[in-house]
Amino acid sequence: MKAIVITSPGGPEVLQLQEVEDPQLRDDEVLIGVHATALNRADTLQRKGFHPPPKGASPYLGLECSGTVLSIGKNVSKWKIGDQVCALLAGGGYAEKVAVPSGQVLPIPPGVSLTDAASFPEVACTVWSTIFMTSRLSQGETLLIHGGSSGIGTFAIQIAKYRGARVYVTAGSEEKLAFCKSIGADVAINYKTEDFVARVKEETGGQGVDVILDCMGASYYQRNIDSLNLDGRLFIIGFQGGVTTEVDFRPLLAKRLTVQAAGLRNRSLENKAVIISEVEKNVWPAIAEGKVKPVVYKSFPLAEAAEAHLLMESSEHIGKILLVP
Repeated sequence: MKAIVITSPGGPEVLQLQEVEDPQLRDDEVLIGVHATALNRADTLQRKGFHPPPKGASPYLGLECSGTVLSIGKNVSKWKIGDQVCALLAGGGYAEKVAVPSGQVLPIPPGVSLTDAASFPEVACTVWSTIFMTSRLSQGETLLIHGGSSGIGTFAIQIAKYRGARVYVTAGSEEKLAFCKSIGADVAINYKTEDFVARVKEETGGQGVDVILDCMGASYYQRNIDSLNLDGRLFIIGFQGGVTTEVDFRPLLAKRLTVQAAGLRNRSLENKAVIISEVEKNVWPAIAEGKVKPVVYKSFPLAEAAEAHLLMESSEHIGKILLVP
């Protein structure tokens, strides 16, 4: 099969389409003929030599895909050859075929094209497992999403609104903020021209928000703490603003705050299967109702993965970027 290979750690130009061995199918896996895959920020880190794949995972990039089941391992009963599916991957999406544990495979949501379905698995599993399964965002609560126009952000806005939360976002341009509002954000804050803490306090009558989904890490830590309400929950899923900062524990105690962080890629197969099952039960109906829509900025042929990475690293995009073999 053909796959995008990282010829050596570096910039987007190190990504090259090459002929490689087909994946080996294990007994509890499904072999998918990839119709589309989507970019994630983690792909750019892996390309640079950081964020290596978990032990035993595909060496190739790609944390999600959509496609058709080509064959199934002997222990697989839920899927059959010819099924159209999408899947959460530990790697291997930037290829024509990928082997994936059957517990990480989802049906294509009703009303969504096979191509667009590739935009859902990673964002749905990330957002559902963090702000819902862990931070317990509930109806009537307030959520602040940093990077509201990202793939994660555009999905989180829609599912949080569907679940009855009030949604605040930060983004870096008026175009991005307008888009976030068009898909349901109640309050959109330009972090380049406004102090998001002051704006959150103003909009919440001085209280702060209940849950924050943060991709920045160190640079936003103290401001996030300052933006939280009593019993507030900060969930960190990225460190785009650095990994170390000084912590004052007093506000955590005074406001009974919870600070948590998690990734998806290195979780156990059992844990991922639980998340996938929860996503199918809770998120797929919202997509079927048309209340959560795919937000795809641009699709590239697989051979143009380098151009797709350039676009992602420019941060000009809104939503997801796809690659189509």
